[in-house]
Amino acid sequence: MAKDVDRVAEIVRSAARELTGADGATFVLRDGLQCFYRDEDAISPLWKGQRFPLSACISGWAMLNRSATVIPDIYADPRIPHEAYRPTFVKSLVMVPIRTLEPIGAIGTYWAEYCHATDEQVQLLQALADSTSVALENVQVYAELERRVEERTAQLAEANRRLQEEVRERQLAEQAVRQLSLIDDLTGLYNRRGFRLLAERELRAARRRKGRCLLLYADLDELKPVNDRFGHGAGDRLLKAAADVLKAQFRNTDVIARLGGDEFVVLASDYSDSEEVLRRLEKALRGREGGAGQRLSMSMGVSESSLNPDEGLDSLLVQADAAMYANKCARRALRAVS
Repeated sequence: MAKDVDRVAEIVRSAARELTGADGATFVLRDGLQCFYRDEDAISPLWKGQRFPLSACISGWAMLNRSATVIPDIYADPRIPHEAYRPTFVKSLVMVPIRTLEPIGAIGTYWAEYCHATDEQVQLLQALADSTSVALENVQVYAELERRVEERTAQLAEANRRLQEEVRERQLAEQAVRQLSLIDDLTGLYNRRGFRLLAERELRAARRRKGRCLLLYADLDELKPVNDRFGHGAGDRLLKAAADVLKAQFRNTDVIARLGGDEFVVLASDYSDSEEVLRRLEKALRGREGGAGQRLSMSMGVSESSLNPDEGLDSLLVQADAAMYANKCARRALRAVS
């Protein structure tokens, strides 16, 4: 059930001593052509963390020969590198390979007094080595599964990031399309489509809260003569100047639009005095120029909504347009008299 090599090593070194009654035990792993003494449990230090050639130590012999070995007297066995053992307490040992077919390591047990390990001790140690082989293979499987899970998780995270990025890009694109479809390019005000969409929504909201709306219809005076005399660039500047005045005089929540040509319209909520709105606009226009020395002038008319649910936006537009036309005619008559 161990999930990593550290846990395997911890179990092996303690179990090896307990099963055999030895004074020390080591857990050795094969590392290429070397033996790596991965862990140990002993009455005094042995070779933990060190590496030796397979051909130079008894653990290497057990792996190369795929066989357990029992050595009652290490100094009477020519396979033992005596100089490596002299600083240690070891007098006798048993070494068994981990996995008979292509061994991947070895387990060694050591005694401080001369001891000839019994067949039962060797069998128990080999059983431990067999279990260790299965555990190490499981560790590799767990590690591979974790690696694949991490890779898949990273792939899913990247796919999710790309999807979110695509969603954001699509939302921005849709927002840009909506903006282009609702906004007048020249003035930055709403266009006819944008006005109808937002104005009808505002009218419904006003009725729900028992409020009224004011609709202003304005026509820019003398646009055609300016275009004919000074060019459409001058006419565009005149239109922009008119839009700036309307934006300055109304609130951000009011719906201000250019319907096309020289026609402007505003739907404003909760205005109680339409005459005051007209006076304020006339004052704002007074003395303003729209380019080419042309004085800014607008003919304006207003209509006011009622709480009648059958009264729609078209009705208000017709009323305000009629009032604007009457204002335009009166202004022309006044200029003619003057």
